[in-house]
Amino acid sequence: MNMKLPQLLLPLLASGFLTTAFADAVKDREGAVRKDKAEMQNDARWIYNDWHKGFAEAKRTGKPLLIVLRCVPCLSCMGLDASVLTSTALTPLLDQFVCVRLINANAIELAKFQFDYDLSFSTLFFNADGTLYGRYGSWSHQKDPTEKTTLGYQRSLEAALAIHTAYPVNKAALAGKQGSPTPFATPVEIPLLAGKYKRDLDWEGKVVGSCVHCHQIGDAYRSYYRDAGKPLPNDLIYPMPMPETVGVTLEPDHIAKVKSVVPGSIAAKAGVNPGDDFISVGGQLLLSIADFAWALHRAPESGPLAAKVKRGPSESPLTFTLPAGWRTKSDISKRVGTWPMRAMALGGMTLVDLPDSDRATRGLAKDKLALHVKGLGQYNKHAAAKNAGFQKDDVLLELNGKSARATEGELIGQILQSTRPGEKLKATVLRGDQRVELLLPMQ
Repeated sequence: MNMKLPQLLLPLLASGFLTTAFADAVKDREGAVRKDKAEMQNDARWIYNDWHKGFAEAKRTGKPLLIVLRCVPCLSCMGLDASVLTSTALTPLLDQFVCVRLINANAIELAKFQFDYDLSFSTLFFNADGTLYGRYGSWSHQKDPTEKTTLGYQRSLEAALAIHTAYPVNKAALAGKQGSPTPFATPVEIPLLAGKYKRDLDWEGKVVGSCVHCHQIGDAYRSYYRDAGKPLPNDLIYPMPMPETVGVTLEPDHIAKVKSVVPGSIAAKAGVNPGDDFISVGGQLLLSIADFAWALHRAPESGPLAAKVKRGPSESPLTFTLPAGWRTKSDISKRVGTWPMRAMALGGMTLVDLPDSDRATRGLAKDKLALHVKGLGQYNKHAAAKNAGFQKDDVLLELNGKSARATEGELIGQILQSTRPGEKLKATVLRGDQRVELLLPMQ
């Protein structure tokens, strides 16, 4: 299962519009899920696919609860998953937790389980009373299925144990890490999923087809707003912004240690330096890079965001000054959840901003829209742009009267917050040396 990379991705595979990187899965998906159950359901450490039992056991033992959400057939994060299950280095730490392994999201409580739904391996750390200590999720492992390092995971485990030891004295400091209220209690109640999926997996039939994958939660939420003719909230278009959104890259094997800072960025202006260790962001204690992303996820649309770093032997307060629109700078191009949004807003096109060198060759201005049609969907809703006359290698110069330079992600956000399904937007594309006028249907 996922939360937060491509899982089984069956709906997207059916669209015929997935890159190889996001579609990679084991050949026998059904066999992989059944094999996982056979190996794990009687495991001495792991409670298999029953988070309610996990909370009960945590309450009985007084241990913290560790819940892994894993898309078994997905190749992404396969190395990390195997290491967590077998690494002897992690054993002394895992022994201090009640450990649960979830392989589907059908019946999770949405108010409690809020994390990066586009990942195929995530971990949530809880107290038995339901208080969330923190999140773990790795885009490094997501992109490289052979990556097996668990040092960053180990440090997150250690940090979660430290928070548990101090609990409940520190409970107030954990308030910002808790999930927010949701319009639906479980995924199978969201209209896009309701009626198609049940709370329990169909082990007597096609188990894979009965599984709600984590990315489908985000997809269903976005469909809920879009089908109701409402603008999509920013945090659904740009979920869990990575630290790079504010100009900082963190070391993958640390909790939140700064690897580099982009000159002139929000982080640079805040005074962040390479080598700094973030202790908190937005008042939230950090257990991982995913916790940093959650703090940004809950950050204001503009204004100050407090942070604290350890620099040498001392701690220093910092303030990120978030400008209006900062969230739209988040790179959503590699997220599986972006695929359905491309169908809604772009008719199934994949767009890439032309670099300045290519613009100069084509005689295009640096400050104007110039998005190269790198990919063009061929099936179902992803074929809408193709059916409207758009072609691969077109360059989009203007859409709906707007021609200012923007990334694909920024354009998707603008469209999903200002249009409704059924509208058609006037578009101008450069095809060779000719400008062509087209109408792009909204879905």
